[in-house]
Parts: sequence; structure tokens; C-alpha cells
Amino acid sequence: MHDLKDHIEASLGDAVNSIDITFGEITVNARRAEVVRVIGFLRDDPMCKFQQLIDVAGADYPARERRFDVVYHMLSMTHNHRIRIKITTDEDIPVHSLIGLFPNAEWYEREAFDMYGIAFDQHPDLRRILTDYGFEGHPLRKDFPLTGFVEVRYDEDRKAVVYEPVNLPQEYRSFDFMSPWEGAKYVLPGDEKSDEKVESEG
Repeated sequence: MHDLKDHIEASLGDAVNSIDITFGEITVNARRAEVVRVIGFLRDDPMCKFQQLIDVAGADYPARERRFDVVYHMLSMTHNHRIRIKITTDEDIPVHSLIGLFPNAEWYEREAFDMYGIAFDQHPDLRRILTDYGFEGHPLRKDFPLTGFVEVRYDEDRKAVVYEPVNLPQEYRSFDFMSPWEGAKYVLPGDEKSDEKVESEG
């Protein structure tokens, strides 16, 4: 693993900001402008051979200047290794699409666009894939409101799809996750039987 890390570091040079080994996997923090070069190298290099793109995911950190991480997961069936590549971006700067290297990136990138609003440059069909027509906002952003948008359902009477304000029939609940047997200041149902048994045995 360390030999592979050193090889990637030496080969890619300033195309990567850092490379770490955590939990038995390599994480490459790459420069956004170099992501195609980095992933192309990891796919084609004989020591790497990460020939499967498993996933493209997003992560949102609203307090940062570049609030989004775009995370690529790759697998080498040849060497039985996994690798993670991270880049950072914001709402305005697009990331270069990987469709030229991995055609399956098309759906992953559309999902990241739909859920986070991350744009991908040179993507042939960048549109929503999970939310409905006319949906506003990006649901996996940390600042996405829990209420206040419309919900969609099929109305059997009208024989049409209808848009209605979100209705939450159940109130928000607060859970303390404390076991009822911990710190209870009252006798729980059934406890009196155990007390009677202790007295009879004593």
C-alpha cells in the first residue's frame, strides 16, 4: 500500500495536494483542474489499474469557501485495491466530467448535480435524475429546508399528477434515547413482582 502511495505521488506530482492512507485505503486529494488526468492515470497505469469507477458522491460543508467535496471511488480488480479521490469545488465552478473515461459517470454526475447542485463541465445531459420536474433546490445540501416546498402525488380522481404544499401529518418528536430502566424515578410496570419475589426468598 505504501509503495503504491509513493508511486502515485511521484507520478502525479503537483496534480495532487496530498495522499493519505486511512483504514487500509488510499485517499488522494487532487486538484480540481487535474481530476481527469489523475483518474486517467489511476485507470491506465500498470501498478494501479483502477479500471472500475464505483461511485461519484458529493459532500456538503457550508462553512467552507469551497463547500463541496466531490468524491470518486475506484476499484482495481487486478490488484484487489480500492482508492478514493477527493476534489473541492463550489456552486459556481464546474468540475470536468469523467464521461470520456468512464461512461457510467453520466448517471453519478447527474445525481450529484441533482442532490447538491454540483455542475459538471462537458456533461452531455446534465439534468435532474432523482427529483421531480420543477423541483427547486438540492435536497442533500445542509441548508436545504425540511419544509416549505411542494410535494407531488397522483390524484386518482383527477387522473393527473398534482402539486401540493408539503403536509407533515406527524409532529416533530424529541427522543432522549434513554433506556426506561436507567434513572427512572418511578416504579415501572412489572417491577413490583420482582420486589415481591426478593422478599419471599429472603
